[in-house]
Amino acid sequence: MRASVSAERRQPAGEVTAGGRYTIRAEGVRKLYGRFAALDGLDLTVERGTVHGLLGPNGAGKTTAVRVLTTLSRADAGRAEVCGLDVRAEPEKVRARIGLTGQYAAVDETLSGRQNLVLFGRLFKLGRRGAARRAEELLEQFGLTEAADRSAGQYSGGMRRRLDLAAGLVLTPELLFLDEPTTGLDPRSRNQVWATIRSLVGLGTTVLLTTQYLEEADQLADRISVLNRGRVVSEGTPDQLKSVMGADRVEVVLRDTDDLDRAASIVRAVTGGPAEVDTDTRRISAPTVDRVSALTGLARALHDAHVALTDIGTRGPTLDEAFLHLTAEHGDATRTTTEAA
Repeated sequence: MRASVSAERRQPAGEVTAGGRYTIRAEGVRKLYGRFAALDGLDLTVERGTVHGLLGPNGAGKTTAVRVLTTLSRADAGRAEVCGLDVRAEPEKVRARIGLTGQYAAVDETLSGRQNLVLFGRLFKLGRRGAARRAEELLEQFGLTEAADRSAGQYSGGMRRRLDLAAGLVLTPELLFLDEPTTGLDPRSRNQVWATIRSLVGLGTTVLLTTQYLEEADQLADRISVLNRGRVVSEGTPDQLKSVMGADRVEVVLRDTDDLDRAASIVRAVTGGPAEVDTDTRRISAPTVDRVSALTGLARALHDAHVALTDIGTRGPTLDEAFLHLTAEHGDATRTTTEAA
């Protein structure tokens, strides 16, 4: 899926427009499907030159938000500006400044990688030489030069995804919407796409990222908005969102289940707080404010008590935990609708 794009040359990434500090500003946006509110007062701002993650459970409104902001769907109430332009009043000008890459690659698998990019260049009226030159630049940028003359149908999933991203950048967008960009990719291909996204932002493109992979948002996003029931319920940096889960934790995994009760007492004594015990995994964890002293003290105490371990360590809160906590606070977002939001 791609947003339609006018023949007007997109503004170079990073150039400041009337949007000022923010590439996206949405206030009180509502979108109804019958009596169902897919968006119910969405407020969202995205700073220029950043990756902004849009997270939420199925049915939270992520895809609907992207459709409204890319002019593919019309809001019923509220106001949204993209690149300083009103999406309802100036949709064609908005489309001239944005790129959209959906969940599935939209390239022609019968054409080679080079032919796909030249085709998009010609559609954007770059001219024969301009389209060929831009195709070569993108093939090199996305690491596809060696496979340039192979049909896209022979590409791996990661290569097709990179080709799809390249096609969306034939004309450099000021703002790129990425809707589930690594769905179905293996870890190696996912890392390649992540590297590509980072390089785009380094060149000045702003990215709005929707994803179900919490690690992806943690790795890429400068800020994250968590959606539930069609509105933003929490927002901040990944670390700020994770901080809602409280302190770091120290964890030990025992060799023998019989030692669990004794080890739990030692963990509580060393950390001075409650300990959580998982009998299935023989794991004990407890919050701590001083990771180093808790870890060294616990290792010494368990060794002296002759408690055998298979692992010991500390970890901070995860974005997965924060996500589950934040969305659970605001109720179950699973709603019956024909709109896959």
